[in-house]
Amino acid sequence: MAQALPPLADYDLLVIGGGINGAGIARDAAGRGLKVLLVERDDLAAHTSSASTKLIHGGLRYLEYYEFRLVREALQERERLIHIAPHISWPLRFVLPQPKGGRPGWMIRIGLWLYDHIGGKQTLPPSHGIDLRDPRWGAGLKPGLAKGFVYSDAWVDDARLVVLNAIDAAERGATIRTGVTATGAKIEDDHWLIDLSSAQGAEQVRARAVVNAAGPWVGAMLGAIPQAQAHGGIRLVKGSHIIVRRVYPGDHAFILQKKDGRIVFTIPYQDGFTLVGTTDLLVGEAERDAPKISAEEVDYLCATVNDYFEGQIGPDDVVSTYSGVRPLYDDGGADAKAITRDYVLKLGRESGPQVLSIFGGKLTTYRRLAEHALEMLEPFLPSMRGGWTGTAPLPGGDFTGGFAAFLADVRRRWPFLSAELAARLAHAYGSRIERILDDAQSLGDLGEDFGHGLYEAELRYLADREWARTSADVLWRRSKLGLTAPPDMARRVDQWLEQNR
Repeated sequence: MAQALPPLADYDLLVIGGGINGAGIARDAAGRGLKVLLVERDDLAAHTSSASTKLIHGGLRYLEYYEFRLVREALQERERLIHIAPHISWPLRFVLPQPKGGRPGWMIRIGLWLYDHIGGKQTLPPSHGIDLRDPRWGAGLKPGLAKGFVYSDAWVDDARLVVLNAIDAAERGATIRTGVTATGAKIEDDHWLIDLSSAQGAEQVRARAVVNAAGPWVGAMLGAIPQAQAHGGIRLVKGSHIIVRRVYPGDHAFILQKKDGRIVFTIPYQDGFTLVGTTDLLVGEAERDAPKISAEEVDYLCATVNDYFEGQIGPDDVVSTYSGVRPLYDDGGADAKAITRDYVLKLGRESGPQVLSIFGGKLTTYRRLAEHALEMLEPFLPSMRGGWTGTAPLPGGDFTGGFAAFLADVRRRWPFLSAELAARLAHAYGSRIERILDDAQSLGDLGEDFGHGLYEAELRYLADREWARTSADVLWRRSKLGLTAPPDMARRVDQWLEQNR
């Protein structure tokens, strides 16, 4: 006998997908007074949004493809994000060596001048030429590299950016449900009737509008909504990264030019590592669900490092890897590196209950993408209020006086924390560190020690407030402790989560 479905719940907006675009739209919509439900089949930021190069940047190389609007908007958003999320993002200087056969110096100077000015007033230092024989900038590089440039962008903890948007959405009234899959939708009267599936069984909900922010599965989701119009195609582009022991000293990044016109970043990562990426490869649906780096990609990234640095690396030096697939809008470009990175929003109906599909996008512009999405949906959801996210801090980002002063205060209030642990917790949680440490007087007050600075108090917070359900959620997305964690740490965390579910 079929199990009876529970009573239907009604929403203004159903968001499908818990990546950065879905979480950003849910946050914005909830703050405008809409009743919002976000569903994610896995974990928040489980796929593309945690597999980025972890940069807030305008996209210097996009200027070569005349993507001026994208670069301008991204630089403006870079400035906003540094201010609304000062705990998980911070400025980063990038060194651009000028090798023989690379882009000519005059072209780079023009591009950097435009990059400094196209976004309007900026607080980050401007670009300028440098002598790479100066160890401040060129330490670790091969001796033949003498000239270069330095410019500014910023770093961000990508997965935490997603989670913080989801937290804010929930605190403004949205319902966030992970482990729930949207399997289809149809129109019933003036609403969408959406089928959901989870470990608890099947259910249905109603919504006045649907946002399809399913990332690489955006096309598949459209296929499950037959009453929505499909627009254009999707190009799936895989980007892979490797993590190796620190290749060079200093806290700046490098942007390395390749002879094929591509660029590769090397970025200081965690303590003692260098993040190298990314590749750009067109892939089919077979690689969408579980993308993995290929041996050829590893060789490509290692060879790029070896072209520039004295410290040579090979596949055996790779500590960890990750890959993600981006759903870029098919603009007819044949080359993966030339396909537009600009986001494209497509309405699926001319009237009645609406569905909006999201193609492309990047971490830097997610907030503006969310605003654009809700502007497009406003005729179908006329009760919503106006935009508000441009200056509102993300959870934990409401401290004043800068991060250094905030961290110093953390060290004073909880002196039993090591410098490393205090910095990690302050960066991850900002002012909400109080919800974990509370009135603790010693490490013993934080409960069971899982190793590497992870204590039960933090784990409980992640499970109760941040939808963490597995050790991967905790060790690889809510934190990056998985990079150096011993094998039994994941087992112990999973065991605790199972027992305290």
